[in-house]
Amino acid sequence: MTLAQRPFVLIVEDEPGIAELLKYNLDKEGFRTTVSANGEDALLIAEEQTPHLILLDWMLPHISGLEVCRQLRRSTKLKDIPIIMLTARGEESDRVRGLNSGADDYIVKPFSPTELVARVRAVLRRTSPILSEEVLRFGNVVMDLASHRVRRASRDIHLGPTEFRLLRHFLQHPGRVFSREQLLDLVWGHDVYVELRTVDVHIRRLRKALNEDGDEDLIRTVRSAGYAIDIKAA
Repeated sequence: MTLAQRPFVLIVEDEPGIAELLKYNLDKEGFRTTVSANGEDALLIAEEQTPHLILLDWMLPHISGLEVCRQLRRSTKLKDIPIIMLTARGEESDRVRGLNSGADDYIVKPFSPTELVARVRAVLRRTSPILSEEVLRFGNVVMDLASHRVRRASRDIHLGPTEFRLLRHFLQHPGRVFSREQLLDLVWGHDVYVELRTVDVHIRRLRKALNEDGDEDLIRTVRSAGYAIDIKAA
């Protein structure tokens, strides 16, 4: 996993409804997410997968969010992961305790999903600026992640959801060749079964949309290897 990939957020929340709400809104905004319902599992997931940010509920079974936060901050490997504490405890003293335990931000329940996503982006801007970049550029192609719009020169490019994700991935890794298997994992996800030839179908659709006005093809096919966004064409 590299910094240029979609930011990976670990959601630590034991209330299924809130966990589902968080996951839905973050996934919709282009983040990758995993949910953990308790502190022990959260620490294991963090150790194995090193998330870019952790949304951490204060009131968890067995180990409290405060203690999870303290353990993360004591870990040489995990101490720099940004943490946003989620809690129903809104008193100033509670906020101070949360921040003093090592949290980077503090959100009181109930919260607005839109505000929460904005706070996640704000923390990532402070801690890992490359992850919060909302505009990607390559040659005369501009992708605005916030408005979900793509332009090439002065022309709007209309893409389906999968083509949008493919292009975003290529723009985040200019010049790097990805095999079909890698694209399936990185764009479709590990848990989705899609045939390899499906990648070729979506690459063709992406090419057609980008090159509608006869522009030079930015997508390079590397025989027996895969695809890349072509630096020379830009």
